[in-house]
Amino acid sequence: MSINRIKVVLVENGIKNKWLAKELGKSESTISNWCTNESQPSLETLLEVANVLDVDIRELLIPTK
Repeated sequence: MSINRIKVVLVENGIKNKWLAKELGKSESTISNWCTNESQPSLETLLEVANVLDVDIRELLIPTK
């Protein structure tokens, strides 16, 4: 089940998983798992991702309606 749009936002902004991993102090494997929706970041981490990518946190989530 797809919950987040992290990969889509990265592609739209021309950003690589490796760069995001470095900025967040996370492993590339962790970022990859988020991008493939194998696992989900916590809300606090999702907010950090949004801040690093300079996007509204809502852009990182699949709309429910």
